[in-house]
Amino acid sequence: MFRVSNFVVGLANTLVMLVGASAIGYSIYMFVHQDVTDCESAIRAPLLTTGIVLFVVSLVGVIGSCFKENLAMVSYLIILLAGIVALMVFSVFVFFVTNRGAGHVVSGRGYREYRTVDFSTWLNSFVGGKRWVGIRSCLAEASVCDDLSDGRVSQIADAFYHKNLSPIQSGCCKPPSDCNFTFRNATFWIPPAKNETAIATNNGDCGAWSNVQTELCFNCNACKAGVLANIREKWRHLLVFNICLLILLITVYSCGCCARRNNRKARKSDSA
Repeated sequence: MFRVSNFVVGLANTLVMLVGASAIGYSIYMFVHQDVTDCESAIRAPLLTTGIVLFVVSLVGVIGSCFKENLAMVSYLIILLAGIVALMVFSVFVFFVTNRGAGHVVSGRGYREYRTVDFSTWLNSFVGGKRWVGIRSCLAEASVCDDLSDGRVSQIADAFYHKNLSPIQSGCCKPPSDCNFTFRNATFWIPPAKNETAIATNNGDCGAWSNVQTELCFNCNACKAGVLANIREKWRHLLVFNICLLILLITVYSCGCCARRNNRKARKSDSA
């Protein structure tokens, strides 16, 4: 008799196999088509690897649960247990390395500003060295500042100052507030005169700002900090997803243990 636990494990792994096959197919599509952007091409190899791993592990689970192959089921349970432990360790790690970097409130502004020193060393490694060249290219491709070029926000300083900018827009599309630049429009700012004391700031980003629309503050540390804030937010979302995934994996693992026991009983009854 086909038990409920075998059905649950088989169904769960069939769904994961479909996800893995979709990931493999999409990654192959990106390898074949040359018109993908640099940002999209960066995920091709990781996506293909993830898809293959999901497909193979799920296939072992389906064989073990649906065809009552005890060796396949034991192998699947070992892999699943290792995955659960690794995911627990990884989730704890993510919690601690993303615990800092909430941003600084700026008086009279609707947005926050960010600094690279507020983030963990591990997160900072994502925007270090040659990596930043690729990220900066992706930001330019994505036209992250285009949303600020239209409407009242583009032309009226008060509307701009009270807009809730995203971390990337706050860091990459305008100069830092302590540079005391004068607003002309959302992406064009006038620096203070050199003889004014306001320019005597320790913030090196003041000199990195450019009114060239393809550059803006993409060379600023504030832009790196904005990207880090965005990465941190994604990792926090991933942490919530990991917790939900852990609950699901533990449930599937428990059903897998029951399915393994069912397989042994079925073999004994068949041999009797």
